Amino acid sequence: MILLAVAAGIGVWVLLGGVKALQIKGMMAKYANMKMPPEAVTAIEAPEEEWVPAIRAVGSTSAVQGVVVSTDQPGIVEKIAFESGQNVKQGDLLVQLDVSQEQAQLRSAQAQLKLAETSLQRQKNLLQNRVSSQADFDAAQAQYDQAEARVQEVSSLINKKTIRAPFTGVLGIRLVNLGQYLQSGAQVAPLQSLDPIYVNFYLPQQTIGSIKAGQEVLVKADGLEDKIFHGKINAVDSVVDEATRNVLVQATLANPEGLLRPGMFVGAEVPLPNMEKRVLIPATAVQFAPYGDTVYVVEQMKDQKGESYTGVRQQVVKVGESKGDRVSILSGVKPGEQVVTSGVFKLRQGSHVQINNTIEPANNEKPKPEDS
Repeated sequence: MILLAVAAGIGVWVLLGGVKALQIKGMMAKYANMKMPPEAVTAIEAPEEEWVPAIRAVGSTSAVQGVVVSTDQPGIVEKIAFESGQNVKQGDLLVQLDVSQEQAQLRSAQAQLKLAETSLQRQKNLLQNRVSSQADFDAAQAQYDQAEARVQEVSSLINKKTIRAPFTGVLGIRLVNLGQYLQSGAQVAPLQSLDPIYVNFYLPQQTIGSIKAGQEVLVKADGLEDKIFHGKINAVDSVVDEATRNVLVQATLANPEGLLRPGMFVGAEVPLPNMEKRVLIPATAVQFAPYGDTVYVVEQMKDQKGESYTGVRQQVVKVGESKGDRVSILSGVKPGEQVVTSGVFKLRQGSHVQINNTIEPANNEKPKPEDS
């Protein structure tokens, strides 16, 4: 009886196992015939357009002329003739130090000069009438020269205590106060010439053959994104930095409104003269990776059953320069090929796709942020 019960139990389990196996086999056959739904993507036919290659760099602005105006002689500030941030012309009075003592010395020196001039004229008349000797005339001439030199000396000291703008420009923040005693070399205010203005930037040594004096430069500055400043390269440094292998380039820009200030961070672009034709696609189409940049090209494919479907081929590309939302493709994509522009992160080689361009990614050479 026990053996019969055991045999019956085994039979039941075998029967259940067979039924389950048939169910699993049926499900596998069912899912094997199922097709994955296509991935929705956007795509664009890669156009070939005229492309002006350019060299880009970051740099900073500097004044063509810029100094911190300072005192030459010590003294007490008697007059301040400017305001912070004021535009001044060359020779305008900035600060007058107390020169009351020097003016008294000047009047004394001028009196001595007048007396020496009278004595010299008298000795000249006496010499012509042969009443005086040549030695007396020479002594009178020496006294006159000494008196004249003393007048020039005191006048020069007064001029050194009269601080004027050395060139036309814009003053910075005032650094002195009325009645303040200034030592020799004390700072009065920064003075910068803003129009024109220099832009200095570094370029790799590989670009030396492509740049020269006179080439156009386009400059943009943070905070002035809507403004493009046009200038020309006026000098390329004669020495390449040994540490970075970069060469310093200097450009001169017109700055009539004074929007650019010395020390500003700017982006510089040097357009190159040789215009080229390149394939342009949105930057969103490119998968950037250390092992190589790729895009997905849309084309008609066949599945294992020989049925045709719209799929994608992963293609390695060589990416060139970018402008705004667009990048140039140097190799890997032919003009007119259809390239996936969004949804690339969910694709793989041979993926089934459905193109829906209802909402396309940005593809503007000069984009403007929506919150700008």
